[in-house]
Amino acid sequence: MEGVLQDFEEAALPHLGAAYNLARWLTRDDTDAEDVVQEAYLRGNGRPWLLAIVRNTCYTWMQQNRAPELLTAFDEEIHAVAEDHLNPETRLLKKADNELLRQALEELPAEFREVIVLRELEGLSYKQIADVAEIPVGTMMSRLARARRRLQQILKSNGNKETPEEVMVGGS
Repeated sequence: MEGVLQDFEEAALPHLGAAYNLARWLTRDDTDAEDVVQEAYLRGNGRPWLLAIVRNTCYTWMQQNRAPELLTAFDEEIHAVAEDHLNPETRLLKKADNELLRQALEELPAEFREVIVLRELEGLSYKQIADVAEIPVGTMMSRLARARRRLQQILKSNGNKETPEEVMVGGS
């Protein structure tokens, strides 16, 4: 049993952050995301497989436990990665960009938000995203393209001239 536990830890624990990130963006709540990831971890391992389980568990959980008005806003202060190497002005601009991006992502429908998170924030391949979302690769690519266009429209309507990709990688 000890060997099985060690194999599971080696296979699953490196993906805990990705699983939590996806669950957090889908549930929009820290505690709920933790509960969903814990339940998903009890079901299996392997990053794409685990993310598919997290996705499905999130949607099932939200249908059973969530009223739409109970959504909690993502807190950039809590979830931001420390970037001490940047000067104060650059940090302020990056924080503003991150906030604009966070707000824009929150405005996307869940099916668009999930493909953006899985591709741009988690770096999954198109095939892996299609597997996670349980849709054909062509459908996933179309959905991702529509999600990127919608995200870009939202960012532009909020006064940001950058593309979503530039904001996500810390463009000017």
